[in-house]
Amino acid sequence: MTTASEIQMVPVDAITVLNPRAGNRRVFHELITSIAHLGLKKPITVRRRGTERGYDLVCGQGRLEAFIALGQSEIPAIVIEASQEDCYVMSLVENLARRHPGSLELMREIGALKDRGYTNTEIAAKIDFTADYIAAICYLLDHGEERLLAAVERGVMPANIAVEIARAADGDIQQALAEAYENKLLPGILAIRRIILQRNQRRKSPPRTGRGGQNTGKITAAALIRSYETEAQRQKLLVKKADLAQTRLTFIVNALRRLYADEEFLTLLRAEAIHTLPRPLAEQLELSEA
Repeated sequence: MTTASEIQMVPVDAITVLNPRAGNRRVFHELITSIAHLGLKKPITVRRRGTERGYDLVCGQGRLEAFIALGQSEIPAIVIEASQEDCYVMSLVENLARRHPGSLELMREIGALKDRGYTNTEIAAKIDFTADYIAAICYLLDHGEERLLAAVERGVMPANIAVEIARAADGDIQQALAEAYENKLLPGILAIRRIILQRNQRRKSPPRTGRGGQNTGKITAAALIRSYETEAQRQKLLVKKADLAQTRLTFIVNALRRLYADEEFLTLLRAEAIHTLPRPLAEQLELSEA
């Protein structure tokens, strides 16, 4: 819970920045020029440190630094009563609001909130993102996936796709999958999951080697796609064979059912002392009759 008081003049050297951030130098110089010519349009927000002397900055780092650069000893500030934890979160949320939705700085701010114990749902509510997006970014941050985070920042890869690629244990496979996706060679998550499953299964098998027992080379996006397409064709062939076998079995079952309805055929079976059928056929006959 926070409460605000009226605007006060606060000594700049008594203010501590709770959540420092690196700003754009060009924008900072423009801010200095604007304040020098037009004055401060919006006061900063600070928290008084209880019984201690001094203040914690909640919002307005750029304005504070501009005042210091201009040689000012005091700055207009709204002084609020709040806990240090609340102020830290307010500062993070303000920084998030200034970021491009996919920027690396925003992603790291999300990680900072996660580190302070907030759940994905709580973070999502504070910064107006989905909980799934927050979970994906936190996963990539926790696993140090800077390359994939950069791909998300550039907008060439959704966060959920980046997480699927990050699940690949091999760095070369990750890079090849990322290149394949960025080049629009992969249709989506299911294809990525299948490729990773294929590679994991192959890792359990003896490695294929070239001449002299050397490995055949680095994994490339093209090689992964060829492997995926080959496996997809194999799976389609297996499905066709299974459909053909099912069709033949259905034909046999229907034929036997008709024969078993013929009393002369049954008499012939009894004469030949054939009293049983293979269990799979018998079960299929029972199912068809049911």
